Amino acid sequence: MSGRDAIGLFNLAVVAAVIGGISYAAFKLTPDEYDSQTLCLADALPPHRVVVIDKTDLYSPEQAGGIESLILSERDGLAVGERFSLYELNESGQLRNTNSFSLCNPGAGEQVNPLYRNPDRIQARYEALFADPLDRALADLVLPKDAPSSPIIEALARLAQDPSFDNTVPGRRIVLVSDMLQNSEIFSVYGRRRGALDARIPPADTVATAIRDTYGDTLRGVGLEIHLIPRDSWEAEQRGPLRDYWDDVFYRLGVNARWADI
Repeated sequence: MSGRDAIGLFNLAVVAAVIGGISYAAFKLTPDEYDSQTLCLADALPPHRVVVIDKTDLYSPEQAGGIESLILSERDGLAVGERFSLYELNESGQLRNTNSFSLCNPGAGEQVNPLYRNPDRIQARYEALFADPLDRALADLVLPKDAPSSPIIEALARLAQDPSFDNTVPGRRIVLVSDMLQNSEIFSVYGRRRGALDARIPPADTVATAIRDTYGDTLRGVGLEIHLIPRDSWEAEQRGPLRDYWDDVFYRLGVNARWADI
């Protein structure tokens, strides 16, 4: 091979490398397609974290402040692309998507690679499209209310039927803020005149079977974190036999439950 041929091949290799680098950069810098309504990647099924606030009983201003801090902490722990929704079990005993807040985390400025994206621009987008709508939803979510019924387990099962949170969704997680004082047709913890707690509630397997018969096996595989709201004259049962009972119900439904305080 002559020197001229070698130089020609070298130049071709350099040109190919440059074209390849430009193509790679274009691929990396081309923004992904997002759903404008949810901020989720188009045609993707992201992990989904849902905060459910049980507003069927009143709570104090101090507890309201703790709930708000909890929600903001959950927001700050989101991965980029993870979906975050706010629901409340309202004064009518209905599960409601608070201010229709159900969005994927687009990523804050500190969560992006500055080699490919402008952190300041990303932070502004994050605040306008995600953080500010969340703040507006919080203003209503932490207002205390009261209700005659508290169908906690039914609300969770209905949530797990939603297409955005059914058993096809990876990484399903519910953060539940509640006193866990169930009061519905399936069972009620109230009526102390009937005797001790185990005398006035059905066996855990009866409740689990009733939920599966009505809603299917939708809760299996869900991670559940319960932040308990203590109630006067109920706290001993809430932290003792009632907690054990709920653990049994959730175990039979395939739910991985753990408990924490506000």
